[in-house]
Amino acid sequence: MLTKLAMTGFKHRWRDYLVLFSGLIMSSAIFYMFEALATNQSFLKQNTSISMVGFIFQFGSVLLTIITLVYIGYANSFLLSMRKRDYGLFMLVGARKSKIGQLIWLETLLVGVAATIIGILVGTLLTAGVSHLLVNSLGLTIRHFSAWYTPAAMTTLLGYVGLFIIAGLFNLLALTKTPALKLLHSNDQPNRPQLKPARQLLEIVIGLIAIGIGYWSMAHLATLQLMGIGVALVTIVLGTYLLFNAIFVWLMVALKRLPFAQRGLNGFTLSQLSFRIRNYTKMLSIVAMLFALSLGAITVGMGFHQQIPLMANANNAYDMGLVNATTAERQQIAAMKPKTNATYHFKATKKAVYYQAAEFNRAPFTTIEVQDKHQLTYKAVQNKAAKLQQSTSNYQLMQLKDGVMITATPVFLSKTAYDKVNQPEQRLTVFATNSVITHRAALKKLAKSHFHTANPERFGGRYAMYQMVNSMYSGLEFMGMFLGIAFLAMLASCLMFKILSGADADQHRYQMLDKVGTTKRQLKGAINKEIAVLFILPGIVGIVHVLFGLQMFKLIMITSPYTGIWLPFVIFAGLYLLYYLITITIYRRIVLQ
Repeated sequence: MLTKLAMTGFKHRWRDYLVLFSGLIMSSAIFYMFEALATNQSFLKQNTSISMVGFIFQFGSVLLTIITLVYIGYANSFLLSMRKRDYGLFMLVGARKSKIGQLIWLETLLVGVAATIIGILVGTLLTAGVSHLLVNSLGLTIRHFSAWYTPAAMTTLLGYVGLFIIAGLFNLLALTKTPALKLLHSNDQPNRPQLKPARQLLEIVIGLIAIGIGYWSMAHLATLQLMGIGVALVTIVLGTYLLFNAIFVWLMVALKRLPFAQRGLNGFTLSQLSFRIRNYTKMLSIVAMLFALSLGAITVGMGFHQQIPLMANANNAYDMGLVNATTAERQQIAAMKPKTNATYHFKATKKAVYYQAAEFNRAPFTTIEVQDKHQLTYKAVQNKAAKLQQSTSNYQLMQLKDGVMITATPVFLSKTAYDKVNQPEQRLTVFATNSVITHRAALKKLAKSHFHTANPERFGGRYAMYQMVNSMYSGLEFMGMFLGIAFLAMLASCLMFKILSGADADQHRYQMLDKVGTTKRQLKGAINKEIAVLFILPGIVGIVHVLFGLQMFKLIMITSPYTGIWLPFVIFAGLYLLYYLITITIYRRIVLQ
């Protein structure tokens, strides 16, 4: 009988259960995506030469576990709040507390296990889709990575099931020891914020000090090493929560005392935010951290992506050099519409390579001189024969001769002296396109047909350097972009779950406003402002965290991590705005029926 009543309650509130279930699915899916990288030691070792990356992922796992604990705790409290009234009614009609306790525990465990299993499957599909998109669109080279990774699945399943077993026991104790009448009216009491100036001032001071210590640790990671990451993890998470807990409560109360609150529905909007203020502070702290993690990971990933062509272009002025290129190969070069294309004749011995000086005087050979190694700024220099003979950068010419004669000495002779060299004449064709990345597929095909190998050491030029650098940094670039997308999805899940979980309870308030003559435009404006606050506040804190957090990547990036930072910020802002628009659209459909 109790099971039948419970199912009736489930059908009655299916929309709330759908919000809860979808939120838990996304949470476990994102957790699996992270663990698919963090637990795959072969992937971490083969795709990066940075020894600290394994420890960084361990700290990341700790942080994600903390976020998951808070998220599941909130989801569990939401499940509990939905069932309190139902179970209170069961007690009033004579149901035994032991039976209700069993029902509570089984319901919590069933929801958790089902959501986790589906989440792992969804996470596997997301992992496959995101990795395929990144590898193909960015041209990455990834080794030992698999969308399905059993240790990651087991870690996710055991972790989530364990948490839900504990949550079920907590629900059992909480509900069976609460009087029936109190359960019936548990959702009718607002959590009104109260100003406690001394306590809040103390929280603000401690929060600012903690965040300051975290920022300092990230800036001095070269000295602190792994301890710096651990210190930053603890202090920034603690400081973020304390600041939200202190400032957000004070802000809501202070705003309601201003004349601004008396205009239109501003007072109603502030009251809506104040109604569940304590739950908001916890969730907004999580969202701020996820915002920082996501934006930071995407920024670093794009930073590595921008760094690869810079390193390739600083190595040589030409994409590739072909010795005795065939007609078909020259046609392939022409199809790429190179901005520079020259052919030099030469005769080679074991120790020297002889060129005609007249050919280099007619078509000067361009070399690259690096001016700033830290920012990879360089200039192109036009060299005629005499200048190239004396230049220390003439190795760049030899680098283009199959990549194996870099130690040979180039000698530039007159036509008469050149003709006297008793060696067969050969041709060196060099060319440069407008972008190695744009033409990487055509360059790969050309290299394979000419050199009969994909080994970049066999051929020189920008494309060979691109291949080597891309292989070295692809892992880091992939990790940054992959985790950035995963954390962005987790962020959206948290915000949507928090907002939509209270939509049914808010519905009757908007219906009352509608009945007293409030226009649809005013109601939509109130919704837009309320949800905008929940998006803007963690966004501001997250951006500040990112700007300071990028300091620690100076150790592993040749260029400044702030180079081109506007691009990932603009892309992220667009995605964040899209999530905001989706959230208000769904919320409106629920509360403005």
